Amino acid sequence: MDSKPVVHKKIENKPGWQNETVFYQIYPMGFCGAPYENDGKPVSRIGKVKDWVPHLQKLNVGAVYFSPVFESDSHGYDTRDYRKIDCRLGTNEDFKEVCQALHEAGIRVVLDGVFNHVGRGFWAFQDVLKNRERSPYKDWFHINFGGNSGYNDGLWYEGWEGHFELVKLNLQNPQVVEHLLSCVGGWMEEFGIDGLRLDVAYMVDQNFMRRLHGYCRERRPDFFLLGEMIHGDYRRIMNPEMLDSVTNYECYKGLYSAFNSLNMFEIAHSLNRQFGPEGWTLYKGEHLVCFADNHDVSRIHSILTDKNQIKPLYAALYGMPGIPCLYYGSEWGAEGDKKDGDPALRPCFDAPVENDLTEFLSKLGKVKAESPALCYGDFKNETLLNKQWVIRRACQEETVLVAVNAEGSGFNVNCGHHGPAVELLSGEKRELNGCIELPPYGVKIYRLG
Repeated sequence: MDSKPVVHKKIENKPGWQNETVFYQIYPMGFCGAPYENDGKPVSRIGKVKDWVPHLQKLNVGAVYFSPVFESDSHGYDTRDYRKIDCRLGTNEDFKEVCQALHEAGIRVVLDGVFNHVGRGFWAFQDVLKNRERSPYKDWFHINFGGNSGYNDGLWYEGWEGHFELVKLNLQNPQVVEHLLSCVGGWMEEFGIDGLRLDVAYMVDQNFMRRLHGYCRERRPDFFLLGEMIHGDYRRIMNPEMLDSVTNYECYKGLYSAFNSLNMFEIAHSLNRQFGPEGWTLYKGEHLVCFADNHDVSRIHSILTDKNQIKPLYAALYGMPGIPCLYYGSEWGAEGDKKDGDPALRPCFDAPVENDLTEFLSKLGKVKAESPALCYGDFKNETLLNKQWVIRRACQEETVLVAVNAEGSGFNVNCGHHGPAVELLSGEKRELNGCIELPPYGVKIYRLG
């Protein structure tokens, strides 16, 4: 096998590419309609993604983030083998063809790196269950042979946050680290992947993340490393030695809560705390991954009390600092409630639906990708009211105002700019005389000057 990772012709080797990119998350097991439990029956399903490429292009998506694709016990986060595509999805060759199709369309590929734990069916853990103290893999896990487990294994092991179907790996064991890195290298070579999202990165061994960073960057200087971070100081793992970005759960909550309570102050406060003009703000200059929903939470169309707010909410998502990520199906307003269980959040859709919302998101994606200010600009709350909000994003090349109206009545909101401007969603040129006219649930994005 060639030791150099694949870089397809339409994918430019450009460090920082993610900062100008709209991401799209697919949960493959649900997307493809695979059985929830691994039945061991090989069925080629993953090729379905290729049929969605034109839809992704219409949305101006630049990267697909795949939730787990490797052989697992059930939902994908309980890995059996990091080197083999799950038989319920197809073969390695099937997935390679998917990656090639995406790359040929100019869409990068990011995989879920589930390195904190494996499933009970993981080959090395099965060897420990069989051979106990004689197993050469006994130190790959945190095991007490004098204890017992809920599965009556005759030994105790550490699970992930009390879930003993997920066996915690010992990431301080050099053999474990070498195995995982060799698998990542194999993914880079075989599939040409462009990045990884680290599952539960908030608890992954930091020395392992340093090793992973060095390993990937040596092979691809533009390789993107993202971590799942739910709370705490994001810079603990988002730094030059570890990860490029993390998930912005603080603003995920602030976004839907602000619209549901008609209190734009909540999301504006979070963003000002993270990116505002004051010198003390936490993450100025960083690019966090922002989202309205994902495979672990209720879909945004189900969360919103007033469904008419969906467009201004997405406009705020694309207008705030960060890397926007859509979750498959939510671009047309699919429903899904966490109280109905995870499978309700991860359904199979026969084909993409295109409607007024997808058309709006297509325009937003184009505006985002073509605007230096929206990708890199400073952030300021220009005007902040309970139901209306104007964001100012400014860089050397341009200044952009993003104005949203969360209520069903029109409103003229102050913007502090007197002069010419171009509305980027429509292309309309007009003079702004200190205010922006917003229709009910309206959105306006102006480039000033």
